[in-house]
Amino acid sequence: MRYDFLIVGAGITGITISRILAEAGKKVLIAEQRNHAGGNCYDEYDEHGILIHKYGPHIFHSNYKEVWDFLSRFTKWVCYQHRVRAYIDGKLVPFPINLDTINHLYNLNLSPSQMAAYLDSVKIKMDKLTNSKDSVVSKIGIDLYEKFFENYTLKQWGIPADELNASVCERIPIRFNRDDRYFNDRYQGIPLDGYRKLFERMLSHSNICLLLQAAYRDVCDDIKYEKLIYTGPIDEYFNYCHGRLEYRSLYFDFRNYPADSFQDCAVVNYPNDYDFTRITEYKKFIGQKAVSTTVSYEYPCSDGEPYYPIPTSKNHRIYEKYLKEVKKLKNVFFAGRLGAYQYMNMDIACLEALKLVRNLSGKWIH
Repeated sequence: MRYDFLIVGAGITGITISRILAEAGKKVLIAEQRNHAGGNCYDEYDEHGILIHKYGPHIFHSNYKEVWDFLSRFTKWVCYQHRVRAYIDGKLVPFPINLDTINHLYNLNLSPSQMAAYLDSVKIKMDKLTNSKDSVVSKIGIDLYEKFFENYTLKQWGIPADELNASVCERIPIRFNRDDRYFNDRYQGIPLDGYRKLFERMLSHSNICLLLQAAYRDVCDDIKYEKLIYTGPIDEYFNYCHGRLEYRSLYFDFRNYPADSFQDCAVVNYPNDYDFTRITEYKKFIGQKAVSTTVSYEYPCSDGEPYYPIPTSKNHRIYEKYLKEVKKLKNVFFAGRLGAYQYMNMDIACLEALKLVRNLSGKWIH
C-alpha cells in the first residue's frame, strides 16, 4: 500500500497531524519506536489501580481556543487547576512566587503594592539579560533566586542557570496577588479518561495506520509514501553529521503508599533538598478515590528518553547547521519538540501541528 504521509513519532504532534490529514482524505502511516502511542504524555493504570503519568505529570493548559476545541472532540475534561508547593527552608510555600510566598517565607504581612516595592528594592538592575540567572535576579534579587532557582536549575538541566538561555526561567511568572495556580491560562484540565484514551480516539480513523515498535531507520525503505513528517530528534535524522544535540532526560521512581493522601497538593518541588526535583501524587489530578496512593520521585539525568532540548549557545549553533540541511530536502518536514529542538508545552505542540497541516494543505482543516 502507498501512503500519502509517513509520520515518524506518535506523540501529541504526530497524532494531531495524523488525525487532521486523515480527515482530509489522506492515507497516513505512523511509525512509533515505543510500544505505545502518546509519547511522553502517555498514562496508564498501575497495579494498584492508580492512573499514573508514566513519563511525569502532564497538565493541559492553553489560551488557544482552536486547540482546546480540537482536543475536546476526543475527550471530556476534569476541570483541574494545577497548584504547586516548593519546600524552602523547611516550609511549603506556593510556587510560582506570589504574595503568600513572600509573606510566609519571610514572616511578613505585605500588601501587593508593598511586595512590588520590596522586590524592586532587592532586584538587580540590568541593561541586558543574557542568561536565565539574569532573567531571575533582575526580577526578584539574589536571595529568592538562590532559594527557588539556583539549585533546582542545576539539578534539572545539569548546568548552572547562567549558562542557559534566558527564556528557560523567563516563562515562570511572579504574581503580586494570592493566585497560587501554576498556570493562569483560559483553558485548563486533565482528560477525564486519561491521555491514552484521548490519543486512541484521535487515532481511530480508517485512514490512519499505526505501526508500533518501529524505528524509522528499520522501516523507511520498506514503506511507500509521498511525504515524510519527522517528529523525532532532528540530529538523529541526519545521522549526527554536525554533532549531537544535547537533551535532558528524567528518571522516575514510582512508589505506592497505603494512605489516602501523601502530600497536600499534586506536585511539590524540592529545589535545595534531596537529589530529586519534585514529588508527584497522581490521584490528585482527577480526584481518584483509592485505598492507597502512588507518587513518583523525579530525577533529571543525561541518559534516557530525550525530554528537554538544552538551550545553550553551543546547541543553537549545531541546530542552525541542521536547519541548513533541512532546506536541501524535498517533501520532508520536521515538527514537535524534538524535530524543532524547542521546548513546547502540549498546546503549542498541537497548535504547531495544526499550522503545519494548514501550510501543507493551503487551508485550515477541521
